[in-house]
Amino acid sequence: MPEPPARGEISAALLHTLSQAPADGPPLPGRRTVEAADPYGEDLQLALYACYELHYRGWPGASDAWEWNAELLRLRALLEEAFHGALRSDVPAGGGWEAALESLVVEPADGKGASFFLRERGTLGQMREYAAHRSLYQLKEADPHAWMIPRLTGRAKAALVAVEYDEYGAGRAERIHAGLFAALMRDLGLADAGNHYLPLVPAVTLATVNVMSLFGLHRAHRGHLAGHFALLESASPPASRRLVQALTRLDAGPAAVHFYREHAEADAVHEQLVRHGVIGGLLQDEPHLADDVAFGIEATRWLEDRLEDHLTTAWEAGVPSLRAALPAGPGPARPTPIGM
Repeated sequence: MPEPPARGEISAALLHTLSQAPADGPPLPGRRTVEAADPYGEDLQLALYACYELHYRGWPGASDAWEWNAELLRLRALLEEAFHGALRSDVPAGGGWEAALESLVVEPADGKGASFFLRERGTLGQMREYAAHRSLYQLKEADPHAWMIPRLTGRAKAALVAVEYDEYGAGRAERIHAGLFAALMRDLGLADAGNHYLPLVPAVTLATVNVMSLFGLHRAHRGHLAGHFALLESASPPASRRLVQALTRLDAGPAAVHFYREHAEADAVHEQLVRHGVIGGLLQDEPHLADDVAFGIEATRWLEDRLEDHLTTAWEAGVPSLRAALPAGPGPARPTPIGM
């Protein structure tokens, strides 16, 4: 992917530094600069995303040596502190882990959200936008949750690995879910390279991906990540069924329909494995993590609700939900600057 343009002081300094050798890089922004930034804003979320990508497939033009560079990790810690602290302050307290888990199987009565909108009246252009938003996670689907494997034992570990095994294609490369999403993107006339649409994706979407990496990279957040995983697997089947209906109505290609049909079926099984195996096993082994599991569920729900509101508000108004209009074909994603 081409390097995306910076969105403010922090991301500008970081992206400039990543283009140099670690030994030559200038000091990165400090605490005062980070604390002055909006923790959910474009600048901080892009900078945090870039830091995390070094742990996945790297950053364009950046040396692999940056991954564990002390100066970069210092900045990442400040960004994480700001983001996690804001979530702790803003996410409403729930009624405990049991209530949080039970809430996952309750469908919204008002029928609001992106999948409802796309099923009922979404356009093909809006479906393409939705895929571009989701591509930042779906093209590395299951990778953030794999960090949880060495942090679990017994029943929880066995259940998690069973789910991840399915996500990674059950031993068949052509069935890896990230690859199925790439095929969906090709059916929709989109580029299928990881992070291709990062320049167009707003902070409200970046936050939903960054929170997985935040929870995954810290053993202390294993309960948060388990809660995140539970929400993801529980919310997927009904939303996927609606997206199958939307894609069918829009005459999308067979690969596009197949991706969500696969998730509607597989994730219904995964939801039970996560609920009883991962969460049940984790809390049997480490009952003191119950509040962390609940927070992981509620924080994920809160961030996803923000994204859903952003998408439907834009679509209701007839304007792009991305930072700029999506190109008609799978060419380079180059947004017109619309401010940092």
